[in-house]
Amino acid sequence: MPLITRRAFATQASAAALVALGGVSAAWSLPAAGRPTVTMHKDPSCGCCTGWARHLERAGFTVRSVNSADILAVKARLGVPEPLQSCHTAEIAGYVVEGHVPVSAVERLLAEAPNATGLAAPGMPIGSPGMEGGPPEVYEVVLFGPGGPRLYGRFRGSAPA
Repeated sequence: MPLITRRAFATQASAAALVALGGVSAAWSLPAAGRPTVTMHKDPSCGCCTGWARHLERAGFTVRSVNSADILAVKARLGVPEPLQSCHTAEIAGYVVEGHVPVSAVERLLAEAPNATGLAAPGMPIGSPGMEGGPPEVYEVVLFGPGGPRLYGRFRGSAPA
């Protein structure tokens, strides 16, 4: 019998529950009651991180904010490659979410449960969740982990581009 990781077990159990409830919508939404808590590590003086947290909370996630004076150490501990780094780093259901990743990409990550470390929206793209205030630019969300980085989606603001 093959070994199964905790992440794989939780993913299979969640997938079974979703199938029983009628499946996952095209927007990759998960029932709010089944959403894991997000732990967001941020610099104490950063304001855009709070905007990103509100973006997730509006979608039904609970976000726990942790101020960190040495955010680079957090990124290193969680395995975020330097070229993919942004201002805040979140942990959710065994994954890392770096920067201003739209909630739809987070939901897709949780639904698909790939063998990866997590997602990143490198830099601080104008118009991304938490970075509103100017004309939104198109930016990429990258899946990263053991297989190296690969494109996961393109967005303008929080919508697919």
